[in-house]
Amino acid sequence: MTEAAPVIDGWFTTDSQPALIGRRCPECGTYQFPPTGEWCPNPACLSAVMVDTPLSRRGRVWSYTDAQYKPPPPFVAATEPFEPFAIAAVELRPENIVILGQVASGYGVADLHVGAEVELVIEPIDGSRALVWKWRPCGD
Repeated sequence: MTEAAPVIDGWFTTDSQPALIGRRCPECGTYQFPPTGEWCPNPACLSAVMVDTPLSRRGRVWSYTDAQYKPPPPFVAATEPFEPFAIAAVELRPENIVILGQVASGYGVADLHVGAEVELVIEPIDGSRALVWKWRPCGD
Protein backbone atom coordinates (compact mmCIF):
# COMPACT_ATOMS: atom_id res chain seq x y z
CA MET A 1 0.00 0.00 0.00
CA THR A 2 1.35 3.44 -0.88
CA GLU A 3 1.69 6.10 1.78
CA ALA A 4 -0.47 9.22 1.65
CA ALA A 5 1.42 12.06 -0.04
CA PRO A 6 0.79 15.71 -0.94
CA VAL A 7 -0.93 16.19 -4.29
CA ILE A 8 1.76 18.82 -5.08
CA ASP A 9 5.19 18.61 -3.43
CA GLY A 10 6.50 21.72 -1.74
CA TRP A 11 3.21 23.61 -1.41
CA PHE A 12 2.37 22.54 2.17
CA THR A 13 3.63 20.52 5.11
CA THR A 14 1.81 17.50 6.51
CA ASP A 15 3.01 17.44 10.12
CA SER A 16 0.83 17.95 13.24
CA GLN A 17 0.79 21.73 12.63
CA PRO A 18 0.48 21.85 8.82
CA ALA A 19 1.31 25.03 6.95
CA LEU A 20 1.12 26.26 3.40
CA ILE A 21 4.55 27.13 2.02
CA GLY A 22 4.65 30.47 0.28
CA ARG A 23 7.43 32.77 -0.81
CA ARG A 24 8.36 36.15 0.60
CA CYS A 25 10.36 38.91 -1.03
CA PRO A 26 13.16 40.01 1.32
CA GLU A 27 13.25 43.44 -0.37
CA CYS A 28 9.62 44.59 -0.05
CA GLY A 29 7.94 41.89 2.09
CA THR A 30 5.42 40.79 -0.57
CA TYR A 31 4.15 37.21 -0.19
CA GLN A 32 3.24 34.76 -2.93
CA PHE A 33 1.29 31.50 -3.03
CA PRO A 34 1.69 29.07 -4.65
CA PRO A 35 5.48 29.18 -4.34
CA THR A 36 6.21 29.07 -8.06
CA GLY A 37 7.75 32.42 -8.96
CA GLU A 38 11.44 33.21 -8.93
CA TRP A 39 10.97 37.00 -8.74
CA CYS A 40 8.83 39.36 -6.67
CA PRO A 41 5.21 39.65 -7.92
CA ASN A 42 5.01 43.26 -6.69
CA PRO A 43 5.27 45.44 -9.83
CA ALA A 44 6.93 48.19 -7.77
CA CYS A 45 9.75 45.86 -6.71
CA LEU A 46 12.58 44.67 -8.95
CA SER A 47 13.83 41.87 -6.66
CA ALA A 48 14.73 38.59 -8.33
CA VAL A 49 14.91 36.78 -4.97
CA MET A 50 12.06 35.00 -3.20
CA VAL A 51 12.49 33.02 0.04
CA ASP A 52 10.31 30.01 0.97
CA THR A 53 8.36 30.63 4.16
CA PRO A 54 5.47 29.00 6.05
CA LEU A 55 2.24 31.01 5.90
CA SER A 56 -0.30 31.67 8.65
CA ARG A 57 -2.36 28.62 9.61
CA ARG A 58 -5.48 30.68 10.35
CA GLY A 59 -7.32 33.23 8.30
CA ARG A 60 -10.72 34.80 7.68
CA VAL A 61 -13.24 33.84 5.02
CA TRP A 62 -13.07 36.50 2.32
CA SER A 63 -15.64 34.77 0.07
CA TYR A 64 -17.12 31.32 -0.41
CA THR A 65 -19.31 29.23 -2.69
CA ASP A 66 -20.31 25.66 -3.30
CA ALA A 67 -19.77 23.33 -6.19
CA GLN A 68 -23.21 21.77 -6.65
CA TYR A 69 -22.91 20.46 -10.20
CA LYS A 70 -20.86 17.68 -11.71
CA PRO A 71 -18.27 19.11 -14.12
CA PRO A 72 -19.15 18.64 -17.81
CA PRO A 73 -17.03 16.51 -20.16
CA PRO A 74 -14.13 16.35 -20.77
CA PHE A 75 -13.64 17.03 -17.04
CA VAL A 76 -13.98 14.10 -14.68
CA ALA A 77 -15.65 14.28 -11.26
CA ALA A 78 -13.37 13.06 -8.48
CA THR A 79 -16.10 10.83 -7.03
CA GLU A 80 -19.01 8.91 -8.47
CA PRO A 81 -21.67 9.76 -7.68
CA PHE A 82 -20.64 13.43 -7.60
CA GLU A 83 -20.69 14.94 -4.10
CA PRO A 84 -21.11 18.73 -3.77
CA PHE A 85 -18.44 20.55 -1.76
CA ALA A 86 -17.75 24.07 -0.49
CA ILE A 87 -14.85 26.30 -1.52
CA ALA A 88 -13.50 29.24 0.51
CA ALA A 89 -11.26 32.14 -0.41
CA VAL A 90 -9.36 32.83 2.82
CA GLU A 91 -7.54 36.05 3.65
CA LEU A 92 -4.26 35.65 5.51
CA ARG A 93 -3.98 39.17 6.93
CA PRO A 94 -0.33 39.08 8.06
CA GLU A 95 0.70 38.09 4.51
CA ASN A 96 -1.92 40.27 2.77
CA ILE A 97 -2.98 37.46 0.41
CA VAL A 98 -6.13 35.44 -0.30
CA ILE A 99 -5.85 31.68 -0.84
CA LEU A 100 -8.53 29.48 -2.35
CA GLY A 101 -9.21 25.98 -1.06
CA GLN A 102 -11.88 23.40 -0.43
CA VAL A 103 -13.66 23.45 2.92
CA ALA A 104 -12.89 20.51 5.23
CA SER A 105 -14.97 17.35 5.10
CA GLY A 106 -18.21 17.60 7.04
CA TYR A 107 -18.57 21.37 6.50
CA GLY A 108 -20.46 23.32 3.86
CA VAL A 109 -21.65 26.81 3.00
CA ALA A 110 -24.09 26.74 5.94
CA ASP A 111 -21.03 26.66 8.24
CA LEU A 112 -19.39 29.71 6.63
CA HIS A 113 -19.83 33.47 6.57
CA VAL A 114 -17.62 36.31 5.40
CA GLY A 115 -15.19 37.12 8.21
CA ALA A 116 -15.45 33.68 9.88
CA GLU A 117 -12.17 32.34 11.21
CA VAL A 118 -10.87 29.14 9.59
CA GLU A 119 -7.78 27.04 10.05
CA LEU A 120 -5.68 24.99 7.69
CA VAL A 121 -6.06 21.21 7.77
CA ILE A 122 -4.66 18.49 5.54
CA GLU A 123 -7.04 15.81 4.28
CA PRO A 124 -7.12 13.15 1.58
CA ILE A 125 -8.88 14.32 -1.53
CA ASP A 126 -12.02 12.35 -2.30
CA GLY A 127 -11.00 9.22 -0.45
CA SER A 128 -7.69 8.85 -2.29
CA ARG A 129 -4.16 8.75 -0.86
CA ALA A 130 -3.43 12.21 -2.29
CA LEU A 131 -3.38 14.91 0.41
CA VAL A 132 -4.59 18.49 -0.09
CA TRP A 133 -5.02 21.56 2.11
CA LYS A 134 -8.52 22.51 3.18
CA TRP A 135 -10.05 25.18 5.42
CA ARG A 136 -11.93 24.13 8.58
CA PRO A 137 -14.25 26.58 10.37
CA CYS A 138 -13.05 27.43 13.88
CA GLY A 139 -16.55 28.01 15.26
CA ASP A 140 -16.22 31.68 16.17
